[in-house]
Amino acid sequence: MMRTGLGTPISAWQRLRSASWARSPGFLSSLPLGSVLGPMPIGGRIGNLEVRLAETPGELRKAQALRYQVFYREMDAVADARTRFLRRDEDRFDRICDHLLVLDHQSLDRRKQPRIVGTYRVLRQEVADAHGGFYSASEYDIEPLLRLHSHQKFLELGRSCVLPDYRTTRTVELLWHGVWSYVLAHQIDVLFGCASFAGTEPDDNAVALSFLYHHATAAPQWTVKALPGRYTDMNRLPMDKVPMKTALRNLPPLIKGYLRVGAKIGEGAVLDHQFGTTDILIILPVPEIDERYIRHYGADAARYAV
Repeated sequence: MMRTGLGTPISAWQRLRSASWARSPGFLSSLPLGSVLGPMPIGGRIGNLEVRLAETPGELRKAQALRYQVFYREMDAVADARTRFLRRDEDRFDRICDHLLVLDHQSLDRRKQPRIVGTYRVLRQEVADAHGGFYSASEYDIEPLLRLHSHQKFLELGRSCVLPDYRTTRTVELLWHGVWSYVLAHQIDVLFGCASFAGTEPDDNAVALSFLYHHATAAPQWTVKALPGRYTDMNRLPMDKVPMKTALRNLPPLIKGYLRVGAKIGEGAVLDHQFGTTDILIILPVPEIDERYIRHYGADAARYAV
């Protein structure tokens, strides 16, 4: 819960609705607040591509197989014996998360079902609290942030991946549409989660990490620091030695997308040797989402709704 200088509680949703652009024609006049939430579909479609939540254990297993293909075969994740045998990327969080899927209705699998070509895993705070916490807590000290904003509803994003042939604007738009409709349906106040650079040598990503340190660090009330035993300094180069064009070119597309939407970065990177990545923490309060994206997807997530 944010507070005004007078001490009056203001929720993120109230702040969102009070913004001048939110009062413009076309903004959803009955944006869900409190117990007013009605049925809100989570999903959408562009042509042959559809985004929706996984509905069966079989669909979850297919999403895990997709993650295995991208993380372990295409990238540098190191599989243990069980993962190699199952050929699925899975962990204890999968059973408590919701899983957004992008399906191609023109490409059927061997069971004549639409092929799953992209996925995104989301974990609501109330679910995390009931099952031992968030995945990000293994890398970042997120408890101070959760306590400071104890009346805000957090949503963790993770395990985002798309098959190479589907890394297109349509697929990315559908994934973001799915996230936005999920945010509306569950009245989420803050999005956060780990995003990654390839490789575990920080100096290989010195320009991009330094750019993020100097230009995208979260404000003090939103900052999160990497755990002491895992902290890697992102300040590899002084600000005047960071070439902006090179830095932007070297940012992974997902991180660049987060920044465009309005996200900021936590303090310190974390080396994940299992996945062969350098991780950073993304923090995005919903009222800070760039209004262009709200207008694009619709304040009621109607742009690609089915």
